[in-house]
Amino acid sequence: KTVSNDFIFHLDDNSELQQGKATLMCLANKGFPSDWSLSWKVDGSSSSSSSSSSSWEQSRSPGVLEKDGRYSWSSTLRLPADQWRKVGSVTCEATQGSQTPVSETLRRDQCSQS
Repeated sequence: KTVSNDFIFHLDDNSELQQGKATLMCLANKGFPSDWSLSWKVDGSSSSSSSSSSSWEQSRSPGVLEKDGRYSWSSTLRLPADQWRKVGSVTCEATQGSQTPVSETLRRDQCSQS
């Protein structure tokens, strides 16, 4: 059976940048977190292969069971502010087994306006 998944991007406000870090959160819901993995790509390169990714911090929240029986969960990416200023886009990608990955891309210039 296919599970419809919705992805909501949430970018923490720029007060984080004053501490030298930008924090992005990818919230996924209507799914089953045990089956899905969330990964990050910055400017199209995955967090595991990029040379600058050693300074990235990724953390994932455990799934929360919602009233409709589906789960919501999130992954957080923190990267240094000087790197964030050079980034063009950030992508959160969800993969499950052999299914086609579901991804959502956020362009940095969309964030500065909020």
